[in-house]
Amino acid sequence: MTDELRYEKDGAIATLTLNRPERLNAITGTMLGALSERLVEADRDPAVRVIVLTGAGKGFCSGLDLKEAAAGQGIGGSVGGAVGRFDLRDAPPVVLHQVDKPTLCALNGAAAGYGMDLALGCDIRVAADTAKLAPAFARRGVLPESGGTWLLPRLVGWAKAAEIAFTGRTLSAEECLGLGLVNRVVPADLLEKEVRALAEEIAANAPLAVQATKRMMRMALDETFEANVHHVFLQLLPLFRSRDFEEGVKAFVERRAPRFEGR
Repeated sequence: MTDELRYEKDGAIATLTLNRPERLNAITGTMLGALSERLVEADRDPAVRVIVLTGAGKGFCSGLDLKEAAAGQGIGGSVGGAVGRFDLRDAPPVVLHQVDKPTLCALNGAAAGYGMDLALGCDIRVAADTAKLAPAFARRGVLPESGGTWLLPRLVGWAKAAEIAFTGRTLSAEECLGLGLVNRVVPADLLEKEVRALAEEIAANAPLAVQATKRMMRMALDETFEANVHHVFLQLLPLFRSRDFEEGVKAFVERRAPRFEGR
């Protein structure tokens, strides 16, 4: 693994931290490879119920390391050269979209370009009041290549997405909240505490049910209503036979908090 990505588990919560604070967590190929691997690892780990993605230092992720690219190094450094095989199956935005564990973005600072797409790819975003989203793609001669063209219209509607993408204007945390790009904005010094509390609230629920819900919501984005209802019913049958369902019913009858095992 690499020091450019920290992976920590605390109880049922796994935290992935982009770790190049001296470069505002600008992305490298090594960082992205580690991010995909750790996302898959957390998704497969039965002890993990929630995944948190954040950045070290003052920024979340400044996107592509433009200094490396300008020097002909790193991602984007071979402009004008040969293009390799186009295969994004293991790219972080694709992996992030496919994991069934709920993902929370602790938006601790500025998220630009690729970093913005990573943030939007999470299920829930909690932003520090100092955080910003910078969709600067058009200002750098590229487009939102990491899921932004798919995510933005679904989050804010076509017209707002077009304005955000075409202008490339930086959005403050409060503007993001008003647009629905983040779930809540909190004081920067309380961000970790607020994200932890939300993650623990989610983790206290039946993990199989939470993951099935996320899976069905994801499928519904490309299905008819009738098809999704059918798939939801098929997901419901094994849940009825789970120990967690039995525990949930017993806890309700006994008027106590349930103790879910993920089985």
